[in-house]
Amino acid sequence: MLMEHASDRSRTWLIAHGDETVPAAQLARFDQLVGRRQAGEPMAYLLGSREFRGLRIGVNPAVLIPRPETECLVEAALARSPMGCHIIDLGTGSGAIALAMAHARPDLHITATDQSPQALAQAQANAKVLGLHRQISWRLGRWWAAVPSDQRFDLVLSNPPYIAALDPHLVQGDLRFEPREALVGGPDGLADLRAIVAGAAARLKHDGWILLEHGFDQAAAVRQLLSAAGFDPVCTLSDLAGLDRVSLGRHNRP
Repeated sequence: MLMEHASDRSRTWLIAHGDETVPAAQLARFDQLVGRRQAGEPMAYLLGSREFRGLRIGVNPAVLIPRPETECLVEAALARSPMGCHIIDLGTGSGAIALAMAHARPDLHITATDQSPQALAQAQANAKVLGLHRQISWRLGRWWAAVPSDQRFDLVLSNPPYIAALDPHLVQGDLRFEPREALVGGPDGLADLRAIVAGAAARLKHDGWILLEHGFDQAAAVRQLLSAAGFDPVCTLSDLAGLDRVSLGRHNRP
């Protein structure tokens, strides 16, 4: 895969031309990629993209790498999206969630936010490559501060930072290379989830839904946050690995 990326040639071409001399520039690029991989850098950053729900999503170290478990959030959101409804994706990062929603449902009106200009630029670039840029409005800002206070949505979606600050996984594997501000949700991992839930009821239309991705061991805490904020019913959905991954609640107050 690294040689394919370094040479901009398919694996089939490389096999068929295996006896040819590799140009010096391509070899130097390949050696550089190998060195970065040996240092543990994720393949997605080396290749510049990762597949998410059938879409090729561009990534760089300013955004999290899309993960299969987040597809659970998208599937649940699609099942609760009326025709032509308005959706906000808070903390969009690479734009994976917003882009997957837009690709699956061209009728949706989507707003995607992020506090990082670099992340928002990557998401917008991905939207243009995929031809989905006209369907999504982009807003720079932290959580609810990114949109007008009188704007209302049918669905609120977010995969916010939810790892505790001292979690040992932060210094292991791919997490070492991903943006810390997109991973860490305060001392207990729930700080950003609290902020989103606290402002959600005022931004949702009647019978609207909020859907939040979280850690496998945070479901009970997130459901409690949603219930305390007046959401009902509240439930948790499992990802493909059978782990609690997405908690959601309905706003049923006028």
